[in-house]
Formats: sequence, structure tokens, C-alpha cells
Amino acid sequence: MANRLSAESSPYLRQHQDNPVDWYPWGSEAFERAKREDKPVLLSVGYSACHWCHVMAHESFEDVETARLMNEYFVNVKVDREERPDVDSVYMNAVQAFTGAGGWPMTVLLTPQAEPFFGGTYFPPDNRYGRPSFRRVLEALASAWRERRDEVLGSAEQMHAYLRGLEKAGEASEELDANLPSEALEELRRQFDGVHGGFGSAPKFPPHSVLRFLLARAEESAREMAHVTLRRMAKGGIYDQVGGGFARYSVDERWLVPHFEKMLYDNGQLLSRYSEAYRHSADPLYEEVIDATIGWMLRELRDPQGGFYSALDADSEGEEGRFYVWEEPAFELLLGEEAAMAKEWFGVTSEGNFEGRNILTAADDEEGFARRHGLALDELEERLARWRALLLAARKERVRPGLDDKIITSWNGLAMAGLADAGRVLHRPEYVEHARRTARFVRSNLWQEGRLFHVYGGGRAQIPGLLEDYAFLGHGLLALYHASFEEEWLLWLLELTHVIGRHFTDERGVFFSTPDDGEALIVRPRGISDSAVPADNAVAAELFVHVARLTGDFELERLAQRAVAGLGALALRHPSGLGATLTTIEFLLHPPREVAVIGDPLDEATQMLLRIVQQQPLPYAVVAHADGPQHPLAERLPFLQGRDTVDGKPAAYVCEGGTCRLPLTDPGDLARELVEQAT
Repeated sequence: MANRLSAESSPYLRQHQDNPVDWYPWGSEAFERAKREDKPVLLSVGYSACHWCHVMAHESFEDVETARLMNEYFVNVKVDREERPDVDSVYMNAVQAFTGAGGWPMTVLLTPQAEPFFGGTYFPPDNRYGRPSFRRVLEALASAWRERRDEVLGSAEQMHAYLRGLEKAGEASEELDANLPSEALEELRRQFDGVHGGFGSAPKFPPHSVLRFLLARAEESAREMAHVTLRRMAKGGIYDQVGGGFARYSVDERWLVPHFEKMLYDNGQLLSRYSEAYRHSADPLYEEVIDATIGWMLRELRDPQGGFYSALDADSEGEEGRFYVWEEPAFELLLGEEAAMAKEWFGVTSEGNFEGRNILTAADDEEGFARRHGLALDELEERLARWRALLLAARKERVRPGLDDKIITSWNGLAMAGLADAGRVLHRPEYVEHARRTARFVRSNLWQEGRLFHVYGGGRAQIPGLLEDYAFLGHGLLALYHASFEEEWLLWLLELTHVIGRHFTDERGVFFSTPDDGEALIVRPRGISDSAVPADNAVAAELFVHVARLTGDFELERLAQRAVAGLGALALRHPSGLGATLTTIEFLLHPPREVAVIGDPLDEATQMLLRIVQQQPLPYAVVAHADGPQHPLAERLPFLQGRDTVDGKPAAYVCEGGTCRLPLTDPGDLARELVEQAT
């Protein structure tokens, strides 16, 4: 049996290289064989940090008899969903239609023409959990292919038609409903868990895009929903109380028991959310979370060249969460006479809260805890830092979870944005420098001849860039520009926008997830709903609005409006799944707002004006800096043209809805002007 996965760059695919299953990677070779041998294709999709993917691999793909059935009746294809989110998206839509749910591992049966006719997620080796055994499923599907071929092909044709119909979901429209964001906010209030934060019941995922929408709203009640959620997450087991960083989701409504994998995309987005929340509140908890999460990212996911790896596994030593959980005696051994106080803070008991062991949480009320123990707050902080250092040192001796070391462009864009936002809000130039290093890594390794690649692994860039790569990287470059005002990042953003317009849109004004010159799948996918990452359609549209208002190319804004306006009804019914779309619609509904700062960047007075701009709530404004009217950016950004210093002093120009105020040279005047605009 040929070992076709050993040379793949994906760690997930290589994890299966020694299976007795005759795996193919995604590609024409597998489908040509399926046509030649008249066999269906068994498509298995997962990712390296997925606990249940490992379970199914051990139970079924490593089992000789199961592999025999797979090899005899099917052509077997293994896909890393992170490497091929386009393939995953198409067939996940099919699985959700077949079963009413989705997730990974995903198992889909395809005709040799790649049309799906059956789908599901995890299948156990024996009948259990109310699910049939995987072998039983395989035998039934093989029998159906042999004996009821017309029925199978009819099902495949119907599903293909359904998937084509999804392409037209939320057809392009020119009209925006001005009441939509407020009405969606009311629906979010109805769905909000006022006790634990978040929306809906278990399992709970960090609602990244909804948090962004809420934090940008003027209503205090909207921001409060975000703050409750962020605080409850930071106190829960979903947050690593020892080493920093967040797990992918919580299996319960209290954010207590995580699914222990830690993903770059979650942590990059949460850095941005906690940074914005800190700007609103100056809550020291948020600063602590930001610092610890960045520390974890740099310590455990940073590639020496400047990019970020993808994820840490949920499992170590074959057990989910083993690396992160604690038994009570360890606290006695490590912390001595302070163990009782530490156990109270971290919620450690002899019974445990997870299979007899403890997932660490944090006490809700810092001041009350300190008062009960006769400590000042700064004394408590010193003890917490010491306890965490001791626990972290002890944990380093454990067998570590597996690392997925592929570097994904889109996820690095989210990480770049998080680092830049944190550096801007907390005045930490070192965080901005880390974002800058990431941008340089992507430009050096994943940007070739004016196009992006999706993934870097094995020392090479692979897979042509998807819309999420251009859109999320563009989002990161915009954040980096706002944190540094270095024109190179804004100019690169303009290039990315040009590629999106040329290769990812059509005459209807919608954004596709794949380029027009990329691999043709059975349908061309579109990212409409948020998942763990924001909908690429919405992020691309938001970038187009931003670039339109920077450059005066309002054809870009028209395209952006057409891409999201038709989704209004869906966003109103399911606002928790279309937060990125709501943010883009909100941007479109706001009149153009521009802030230009003119002055020598080395002048302290210029820096003071720029810091005011960076610290004010400007979610729907465009901002730029130039040293004078001859600055190269002035050729590209009309609102910089003709702008100069005032009597030799750096000046800020603030415009809204086509009306400009007199230039401001005093930082206090600028701060008051921007606050007035925001309210």
C-alpha cells in the first residue's frame, strides 16, 4: 500500500500516515481512481487538535478490519480542514443538511464526481451513544452503492442542487435597513445569558464577532453584555489560569470545562476583544489576560522566523486535558503553607471538578478575597504571580500536547490584529513589534508575485490564498497601521483589496471564499455565517468600506453594501451567528468619518495627537497620518490632500459626513472632539 500522507506538510495528515487505511490526500488522483474502479469516495475531515478526531482514528482508522472494509469498498481521502477550509465548508454544509448538525471528525460519502450522498461526524466502533458502529455504516453504504445505485445517485443530485442553492443565499441587494443593528441588538439581549455571559446554552464558544459588534455600540447595556462575557470567560476553566491563553470552547454553560485544544485564531481575536474592553474600562483583569495570552502565544506558538503556528492539541499521553488538570496533593507539595489559600483562589478540591481532578478557575471577587485573607490587592497580585510561576514550572515537566506547526495566513492575520490592538491600547511597543514581525514573515514567505498562499509548512508556501487569507490579513494590516502609522502596511492593504476585487467577486457583488482561478469544487463556497472565525464575506466587505472611505473609490463601498445588505433578514433571525455582518452593516450606515493627523512623526506634539486618535473610540472612522501635503500617501488618500501643519504646529483634521471642523493642534481639544463624535 502506497504511503501517500508521509510527504504532506499537514501534521494532521501525517498523523495518519501509518494507518492500514489506503489514504489519499485531496486531489484528482483519488477521484480518477474512484471513476476507474467505480467506487464511492470516503472523505474524512478533521484537524490535529481535535480530540474526537484522535478517538475515531484510534478506534477505526488504526483497526485492521475496519481498514479492510474501507479499502475494499471505497477510495479514502483524508483532509485537514485547516489546510482546506474551502473543501471543509462545501461538505460541512452537506453534513448539516443530512443530519441537522455538524462537527469534526466529519465523514462524507461522495460519488466519483465528488457529489455527497451521505454524511455524519463521529462514528463509534460499536453501537453506542445512539449511533451505529462505523463498520455497520460502511457495510450499509457499500451495499447501497452496489444494489440501490439509482437511489444513491438521486440523493447525490438533490444534495448538489441544494448546495448550489446556498451559493445564492442572501442574494446581493442595494438596500440597507437602518433599524437592523438595533433590532439585532434586541434579539441578542433575549439570547444573552445574564449569569454566565455568552449566548444560548452549552456548549459555549467565545462569541468573537458578536463581542466586537457589542463593544462598538454606544449603548452601555450592549457593552455590558460583552464585559460580563469577557469577565466570566477570564475567570473560568476555558482560560488557562496558569499559562495564559484560551481553549476553543466550553462544554458547559459556565465556561468551566473546556475542550482543551488551544487555537491561534481564538486567541488572536480575544486579544482584540480584551484590548477594546480594556480601553472602555481600564479593568486590570483584562490587562492581565492580554499579557498572559500574549506570553503563551510567544512561548508556545511562535515560529523563530516570526509567524505563529496553528494550535496545541487537546490530548497528551492519549488523554484529553491531562496536561492542564491538577490533583489536590500537587498544591500541597508545590505551595506549602500557602496551598490552602491558593486552592481557594483556583477552586481546587479533593473531589475535583473534572473526572476527579481539577480544572483551575479564578475567584470572582478579588477585593473580597484579599480582604478575607488580610491582604492588600498588590499583595494578592504578588502571591498570584508566585503561585502561577510555581505551577507553570511544575507543568513544564509534564508530557506536552502535540503542536500543529503549520502557519496559516488568515490566522496569522487575526493574531497580528490582536497584537497590534494590544500594543496600541496598552502602550506596549513590544507588542506592536511582534505584530510587525508577523507581517514581515507573511510578506516574505506567503506573498509571491502579488498573490497570497494559504499555508506555510515544511519550509514552503502551499495552497493558493483564499478570501479569508486576504480579508483577515487585511484586517491585521489595518490594525498594525493604526498602532504604528507606518504607511507600508496601509499600502499593502490596498494591494490585497485590489486582488480581492479582481479574483473573489462577481458581477452580483458577492464575495466568494475561493479565487476565480483556483481549484473548481462542485460549488464555489461563500462564507456567510461566522464560525470560530468571522465570515470572510463580511470581513472582506468591511475592508472594502474602509478602503473606499480612505481612497474615495466608492464603487468599493457599493460592492460591500451589495455583499451584506441581502443578509439582513438572516442577521436579524440569527444575530449570534452573523456578528461580523452586523458590524459591516453598522459601518455602512454610519456617515463617512475621517481623522487626519499632519506633522513630523518624530515630533512629540505629533505623537501626542496620534496617541489621542489611537485611544479614542473610533470603530467606524478612517484615520491616517502624513507629514505634510507632499507625503506619498496623499496621492492615494484624498482626505490628506491639501492638509498641512498650522503655524508650524502638528494638526488634526476631523471630518464627518462631508463636513470638516477647523484643524486642531491641542490634544485636549482633539480628545473632546472625538468623544463628542462618538456619542
